[in-house]
Order: sequence, then C-alpha cells, then structure tokens
Amino acid sequence: MNANFLNADLMDIAPETQSCETDFKSYGQRKRFCGRIRTVKVFQDNGLVRRMSETPSDGEVMVVDGGGSRFSALMGDRLARKAMENGWAGVVIFGVIRDSVEINTLDFGVKALGTNPRKSPTEYQGEIDVPVSFGNVDFVAGKYLYSDEDGVLVSDNPITGELPPIDY
Repeated sequence: MNANFLNADLMDIAPETQSCETDFKSYGQRKRFCGRIRTVKVFQDNGLVRRMSETPSDGEVMVVDGGGSRFSALMGDRLARKAMENGWAGVVIFGVIRDSVEINTLDFGVKALGTNPRKSPTEYQGEIDVPVSFGNVDFVAGKYLYSDEDGVLVSDNPITGELPPIDY
C-alpha cells in the first residue's frame, strides 16, 4: 500500500474510522506505514514476535498487544531488522522496545509506548492472529492499519476517495 497519506485526511474521508487513543512514540525512519493487520498477543515474552518477524510478509503491519507492560522490551534492533528484511511495513507495540538508536537507523516503522533496555524471555507464550484491543480500538487480523506522525487508524477496508469540500 502507498504510504503517501495523512491520517487527518483519511479521517476526513472516512470519519467512521477507528482512531487509537494510545499515545505512541515513533521509532525508525519510516514515519508513515500502512497495511493489513496481523496480531500477536503476548505478555513479557517476545518469542511470538520473533516468530512473526522471521515470517515473510507482503507489507502487513504487525500489531503486538503486550498488555501495556513496560517491564521488558518486546522488540529490539535485530527483530526490527529481521521484520524489515522480511517485508513487514511496520509494527505497533502496546509495550516497549529496546535498541532505539539502532532502530532509528532502519527504513522501518515502529510505534511503541517507550523503551526499556531489559530483554524479555523467549518462551513463545501467547497467541497469533487473535483480536486484540487497546486505545479504544479493536485490532483484527485482515483489517487495515494506517500509522503516521499523528497516530494510528484502523479500517475494515482500504480508505480511498476524495477529501470533502471545506465548509466555512
């Protein structure tokens, strides 16, 4: 999908679109990314995030529900690089990352709550492609996610169309 969009414009085109209320920080050089959603639900364990990062993608967005935990990072520079190399458009993590300096050098988009240098265990506990919810939004595999500097949107279908006229 084309990353030449602004979420504010997309909301004007499709005002029924869900807008995530979580205040994420942006990492990586790709500030705008979009694609079909794949979900990972984990808690203080990045094994399934690793497994998904190692899986080839055709531009999907990985949405990781880490329960909002800031105890340990669910992604570092090696997993971000692996996801980028495997074709993922980006990742949205309801949790924290590490290696932010290195991630910021990658042509990859990452949204997360913040950072923590603590490595998480890799026990492969959790679920893949189950519906997850945070920030008053339901993230369901197959729906479309749009991420830009202003936030994260989720839509059942790709958002297309023209901006409505300005009514002064």
